[in-house]
Amino acid sequence: MKSSVSRAPPRAFHRLVQRVLLLGARLEAPPIPPDPEPPARLLPLIDAVAADHRRFDARAITFGDRYRSGFWSIYLLSAVAVLCAVLPLALGWDEGFGNLRPMARLWTLAEVAVIATVSAIYWIGHRRDWQGQWLQARTTAELTWYLPLVAPLVDFEGNPGRIDWYLHVFDLEQPDGGEIAALCARVADTARRALAGAWQDPGFVAGYANWAASVLEGQRHYHLGVARRQHALMHRVHAINAGLFGLTAACALAHLFVHSLWLSLVTTFFPALGASLHGALAQSEAYRLSTTSERLAADLERAITEIRGTLRENAAPDGAARVKAAVSEALGLVLEEHEDWHMLVRPHRLPLG
Repeated sequence: MKSSVSRAPPRAFHRLVQRVLLLGARLEAPPIPPDPEPPARLLPLIDAVAADHRRFDARAITFGDRYRSGFWSIYLLSAVAVLCAVLPLALGWDEGFGNLRPMARLWTLAEVAVIATVSAIYWIGHRRDWQGQWLQARTTAELTWYLPLVAPLVDFEGNPGRIDWYLHVFDLEQPDGGEIAALCARVADTARRALAGAWQDPGFVAGYANWAASVLEGQRHYHLGVARRQHALMHRVHAINAGLFGLTAACALAHLFVHSLWLSLVTTFFPALGASLHGALAQSEAYRLSTTSERLAADLERAITEIRGTLRENAAPDGAARVKAAVSEALGLVLEEHEDWHMLVRPHRLPLG
């Protein structure tokens, strides 16, 4: 899922694999929007939650990298195990089961080591719940990031008993472990002081609407990038698999005329590699991430247009109410997408399938 303001380090294994797969691909990213300028009233609240967001975001990146690198490693190492099993045969090192050449024994040990590594990744990732910790930390980081944007929508005087601001404004079903409620309680006084009389200030209303539109424009840019990257990744993996299938079919036909263990190596390893790439791609939900991100980017574009349209009506008696409604609806789209992503990813966990 997305990282709202930070950029994840490129060293994670799954990022390196995808970078190799996308070599030469043209990912035409849209222009990066400028950093949004928040209203001065909200700066104390933004500063109050900044450290918490960085902490949750760093945790989400760490466990997200572990989980995704884990299943990419499991799939690709499974293909390597097949290679370790069949390569000694292609090299002619199988002269009698009890009289394997010394190098063949090394390949056997390598196969056992690869299988043991796959088992260790699966066991550690499942036992330490890399996926669950990633999902929880990403949810909390997202909700923390949008907290200053949600605060002006909260009626602090009309419903003071509702600690979690999201439950006050939206109908959320996604648990966050209580961190957001605790954070809301801690910064409630700061928000209340900062926003006292804010909606009677036309300057604040205009600044808030512009800031909200800019924040959502950043999210739109992010989702357009996700959609294009996932689409390119799907196209590249499908192209590689088509090539592997074609070579496998050609070597299988060649068996009718030439008997070679190297042909057996190709017809064994290439399908295993193709299946591994396809499995990892399916586990990463590339197709649904691509289509969902495209849809959300289009929805956000309409929401941004609506928010900016309210600025022309700011002087009307209900101008502030229209800004509130437009921002609330736009944030609802983002939170709904996050909840859908949460439900999409959770069934996978680390197991294969």
